[in-house]
Amino acid sequence: MGLFRPSSRDEAFFQLLADSACQAVAATEVLSQMLASDAAEREQLLPRLKNIEHEADEATHAIIHKVNSSFVTPFDHGDIVELAAALDDCTDALESVGQMVVLYRMDGLMPEVTEQMEVISRMAELTAEAMPRLATMKELPEYWVEINRLENEGDVVYRTLLRDLFGGAVTDPIEVIKHKDIIERLEQAADAFEKVAHRVESIVIKES
Repeated sequence: MGLFRPSSRDEAFFQLLADSACQAVAATEVLSQMLASDAAEREQLLPRLKNIEHEADEATHAIIHKVNSSFVTPFDHGDIVELAAALDDCTDALESVGQMVVLYRMDGLMPEVTEQMEVISRMAELTAEAMPRLATMKELPEYWVEINRLENEGDVVYRTLLRDLFGGAVTDPIEVIKHKDIIERLEQAADAFEKVAHRVESIVIKES
């Protein structure tokens, strides 16, 4: 058993974690719009994505500040900080995709990139839904099992994209490099959400 169990005075922790996860959801929504837009529209959307990333940083700092200023926490201090950092990594990974799509001035993306983004968006939604459930430690196994399933699904899409990319779907060598970077960055975003799920699973096991 953990030394401290969640109580009503700990609710702020769960709200802060939920707020951080919601920033990742917002990032997926803006990034999805960017990937479906032309170069000019992407430049207009990028500041919104940057603002979301900044708000995610602020949410992470708020969690760390609360951990450092609290004697009693719902679970281990280090676990809370690591979970907060893992959530922040998700939004950072998504923001990096948007940055590079704009930097590369890409006119179009391979159609399957939409499938990759849809998987990531679902992972973000499930993560945001799971954070408040840390208060009771209930119904969380379903969350990390589904996240792992989605990550595997994303892996299939990722490998298919690489196969098609190097199979001639894109012929210009420079464009191949650009597409490969975007595809890999999206895969890293999916991996980031899976790492959050692993953190949650570890916390639940320790506290059970």
